[in-house]
Amino acid sequence: MNTSQTPAPQTFPMPNEAEGARIAALDVVRGIAVLGILAANIVAFGQGMTAYGWPGGFFAPPGPFADWLWGAQLVLVDGKFRGLFTLLFGAGMVLFFRRAQAKGAGHGLLARRLGWLGLFGFAHWALLWRGDILLSYAIGGLAVLAFVGWEWTRQLTLGLIGYTVGTIAVTAAAAAPMVVAALPRTAEARAGLAQAKADEIADGKVEAALSMAGDYGGMIRHTLGEHLALLPGDTLPVLFETVPLMLIGMALLGAGAFDGRLAPRRQAARGWTLWLLGMAATVPIAAWAMARGIGYWESFAAIFGWAMVPNLPSALGLLLLLSLWGQHARGALARRLAAVGQCAFTNYIGTSALALAVFSGWGLGLFGRLGRLELYGVMLGFWLAMLAWPAWWLARYRYGPLEWLWRCLTYWRVVSPRR
Repeated sequence: MNTSQTPAPQTFPMPNEAEGARIAALDVVRGIAVLGILAANIVAFGQGMTAYGWPGGFFAPPGPFADWLWGAQLVLVDGKFRGLFTLLFGAGMVLFFRRAQAKGAGHGLLARRLGWLGLFGFAHWALLWRGDILLSYAIGGLAVLAFVGWEWTRQLTLGLIGYTVGTIAVTAAAAAPMVVAALPRTAEARAGLAQAKADEIADGKVEAALSMAGDYGGMIRHTLGEHLALLPGDTLPVLFETVPLMLIGMALLGAGAFDGRLAPRRQAARGWTLWLLGMAATVPIAAWAMARGIGYWESFAAIFGWAMVPNLPSALGLLLLLSLWGQHARGALARRLAAVGQCAFTNYIGTSALALAVFSGWGLGLFGRLGRLELYGVMLGFWLAMLAWPAWWLARYRYGPLEWLWRCLTYWRVVSPRR
């Protein structure tokens, strides 16, 4: 590579009042994103990973309006709030880098922070829930580390190109099983697909039995024994989405999406246009899958493949609208959402631990017993808890519990948690 053509990293000033406004808006939007991610994950918590996108994976009847609720979740939630959080993660990387650079550090400190995040993610995956996203964030963050100081237009260009390439690759892979099934003289390939589906269902039944029995040790042994070798293959495809979105999030911070540098009316108009466009483009995908009975491969293609196209404008629209609101929001709700965002790390891992207590056999034993609508009721209870404890905690401490631990490990010294 010709290094003479590589943009030189920017030198950033010390954080000021504008930086504080960015952080405040980020906290509010991050809090909303954490709540939205739980809405996507609650089915997997209560019914298993197979049921995340496929209603046929439920161990109990999905309940009333199940197909319509599946469609509504695909249109409004799935991929949208994960995308929103990934955009925010990229913006947060830039803010951390600016602070580190102002203290004489920079890429090295941010790399250490991401390394610890990867270890937290692996522990979360092995000990609590296989749906972890933190490990992918750590790997994706390291992949874009060299671009964190680039000018925002270059970050945006590279991010959009990467997302386009990733979308083509992911949608092609997601559609492949149905294409293979429709082609003549592919009996062997169809048999392989049928076996893959059977293996996934069988694995889900093993995990369900362990969860219902409250065999926590057995769950860990099963995860490490059956899925550790598959972890790279499960993690790397996520990077087709994660890496570009992080770059786009960095660019949006530089463009002024969080601090009022964009004209409010123009930002609102763009936000509504992008969000409505994303919703409208997701509706036919959901309708297609519902018309085909939301089969195994149809749901896989819809959620993990074709929806990637409208997920980008949906996430961008949400970010522009929510960040605009977050810059001016006042009152108890805004303060509580900001507190949720400030404790996002603890909330994300904490909901997995709480889900174990609610669904596992050693806890309330609700795994596999609740339909989709009932699971949303549990989600509302989780939301209330997430909105309650951070504000109380942050009135006494400067950081959430895991945020404090992560900070100590990043700086390799004990940071005082007290206000």
